[in-house]
Amino acid sequence: MGFKKPFHRNYRPVKESPNSGYSDRAYIIDKDYANNPEHYTRAFLIIQKDVLELFQYIEPADQNHSTYSFRIHELLMRICVEVETNFKAILQENIYTPTYKRGKNEGELRLSSNWNINDFMLVNKTHHLDDFAIEMPIWSGNSNIRRPFQQWAKKGTLPWYDAYNASKHDRINSFNKASFKHLIDAFCGLCAILSSQFRLDGFEPGPDHFETIGYNYYGGGFGIGKYLIVDFPGNWTEDELYDFDWTKLEGTEERFAKIDYNIL
Repeated sequence: MGFKKPFHRNYRPVKESPNSGYSDRAYIIDKDYANNPEHYTRAFLIIQKDVLELFQYIEPADQNHSTYSFRIHELLMRICVEVETNFKAILQENIYTPTYKRGKNEGELRLSSNWNINDFMLVNKTHHLDDFAIEMPIWSGNSNIRRPFQQWAKKGTLPWYDAYNASKHDRINSFNKASFKHLIDAFCGLCAILSSQFRLDGFEPGPDHFETIGYNYYGGGFGIGKYLIVDFPGNWTEDELYDFDWTKLEGTEERFAKIDYNIL
């Protein structure tokens, strides 16, 4: 089997077929696939620029994991807000009713909903975030490959997200939790969730082009922003794959489906 239409904001492989190479990415740039995807990728590119600038002062290395500062704290806050924003977009553009502060009420504004990590964890079931591996191309030590959502494989908590919440709500006593290690894990987590929606597309202005495959000192596989190396999930079952020919589907009116997260 397999899914005959792509879901909104959900990249997953397409079963091998004559047009699977084209089908595997063409739907992502369809205007109806996601609302304003460039809004989310632009935010990531700005954050990435600031993280790389931080590397001028803190060497990307295992021995600096425990380093903390106001600048690291600021970046951790920004990154985790973007992570939350992406999770909300995925849930809102599909089907999901969050728990509201005053109970479920369809007429109530979405802004009053009490979003939390339990809502966001649902996305792991459809995007396989726990199987993403993100590699830092320049890193001294053994922690160059990060698996920011691996704890979700056993429904555990995310240390970097816990650090974000702790240092946000009690900075005086939890300032050191906003560490360089947690910053890098969060940065890789944001890359993973964007990749799980948009594959390699950054939606930057200019002519569209397929990534050139060739020799590269770091081995290639660069994701959005062309710095972090993305290893996509390899644990999809046959029934979870997409099974469509986008050349036939792209001209139809109802070419996308929605995931009902209320029943997952």
